[in-house]
Amino acid sequence: MTGPLTGRVVLVTGAAGGIGRAIAARLAADGARVAVHHLPGDAAEEATAADLAARLGGIAVAADVRDATQVAGMVDQVRERLGPVSGLVCAAAASVAGRGDWRQLTAGDWADVLAVNVTGAFLCVQAAYPDLVATGNGAIVLFSSVTPLLGRTGNLHYVTSKAAIIGMTRSLAREAGPDAVRVNAIAPGAIRTPAEAVYGTAEEVADAMYAVQALRRRGEPSDVAAVTSFLLGADAGFVTGQLLVVDGGWVMP
Repeated sequence: MTGPLTGRVVLVTGAAGGIGRAIAARLAADGARVAVHHLPGDAAEEATAADLAARLGGIAVAADVRDATQVAGMVDQVRERLGPVSGLVCAAAASVAGRGDWRQLTAGDWADVLAVNVTGAFLCVQAAYPDLVATGNGAIVLFSSVTPLLGRTGNLHYVTSKAAIIGMTRSLAREAGPDAVRVNAIAPGAIRTPAEAVYGTAEEVADAMYAVQALRRRGEPSDVAAVTSFLLGADAGFVTGQLLVVDGGWVMP
């Protein structure tokens, strides 16, 4: 049986996380051969990625996305085992639990978040780009957030990193367009994952979101995965440089 992504080889970074796992599973269900990325040296992530890759018929690959050499080696491994990368999903992120005073941020705090969220995405794109061009239908999906659209307080380093992804998406789409490579970004809203427990109970978080969303249901990782699959596929063949907000109508830019 074929699907809309049959024939594609897609590398999903951050695939051991809740949203990343849902993306990898959806892409495989839609026919893609998926490389499931995880952080090296993290036993829990490694086990999760290996199990997911086995279930999806893909492979697990490890790299610190802040390290250009490791990222290049990861892309080489995907090419050797699955074929040239025609789709790249940069879902790896340094998230920030809770909220804090920006005046208390250290230079290290700032650098760590931007290194993963911005530099990591750039290095993955740069390493995979020759494959994306050679395949003739390359597509990149980067991950921003609704937080820069809201000007959310309490996470200045994270919000800044996700704003940078919007600029990267638009500029890179101009750069890559002549090579027939499409570049888009997704800005998830409040998606139900275990990490949101820092904001309260499930009921408290739901009530808070229902007060600001147009839709009165929680966002699920599968909602983000469905949009990712669309952006990688032929149905989005004339879509590039765009930010798709997946937030149940919280922000309407």
